[in-house]
Amino acid sequence: MIDKLEFLIALARERNFSRAAEACGVTQPTLSAGIKQLEDTLGVLLVNRSSRFYGLTAEGERVLVWGRRIVSDARAMRQDVQAAKTALAGHLTLAAVPTALPVAAELTTPFQAKHPGVRFTVLSKTSREILSMLDDFQIDAGLTYLDNEPLGELHTVPLYHERYQLLTRAGAPLSERETVTWADVARIPLCLLTPDMQNRRIIDRLLLNAATPPPLESNSMLVLFSYARIGECACVVSEKLVSVLSVSEPLRAIPIVEPREIYTIGLVSARREPIPPLTRALAAEASRLSMPQKEGSRRKPH
Repeated sequence: MIDKLEFLIALARERNFSRAAEACGVTQPTLSAGIKQLEDTLGVLLVNRSSRFYGLTAEGERVLVWGRRIVSDARAMRQDVQAAKTALAGHLTLAAVPTALPVAAELTTPFQAKHPGVRFTVLSKTSREILSMLDDFQIDAGLTYLDNEPLGELHTVPLYHERYQLLTRAGAPLSERETVTWADVARIPLCLLTPDMQNRRIIDRLLLNAATPPPLESNSMLVLFSYARIGECACVVSEKLVSVLSVSEPLRAIPIVEPREIYTIGLVSARREPIPPLTRALAAEASRLSMPQKEGSRRKPH
């Protein structure tokens, strides 16, 4: 049953029989036959199909929800049993908001040094996608904001405080300033993350929802850095990202003050009992990296 549910999960993700079969390491006839056996066992049609995939039926969508939970629990059970007698091994999928992606390396590198048998997949996602994927058991943990939008019932470990800087090319407006205010920043052309990103929603509030639309939007911080480097527009980046990427000439990173907004980025994972051993070990590693939050150091979101 478990392997058949894994076939269904892969098909729902890939939306193509050939790609789903490849992801599962089986032939397409094997995958199709496995899903047909699952349909026969449950007595319902799960997939709308002829020679192509046309989506899941209503019953298929319900089975998919249960399937993700069952497969996740089965994997956690295997980890738990194996961890009792051998070193930790397996695969962890971690999703991070774009501003926190470089921090993933700071978390996973020491973790893998202690547990070399563990592999990681790191994905770039929005904060809302991270919460949805945790709820659907598509990822094991996420790196996201802890104090700006509702998280629900999740286990959280604060990692660092996100403060903001203006990234601009030497010679551009404001580039010679030691600090700038959000009012200053609102008056120059900015390249920003797309509106589905929580970082963008935070910045929009700090810019008082400036009426002038940005000349460029992207879901990639690398794109924003590139445009700032060639002088097309400035961008707002986190202090942590600036330090990790070692910003140098011709770029200048200028602290944004008045108001000096601070938000907390941390590791989030689903509250489950028992906690899967790999997820528990990752949370323990995050706790070792965690920066204590000083009382009163964070402004409340508007």
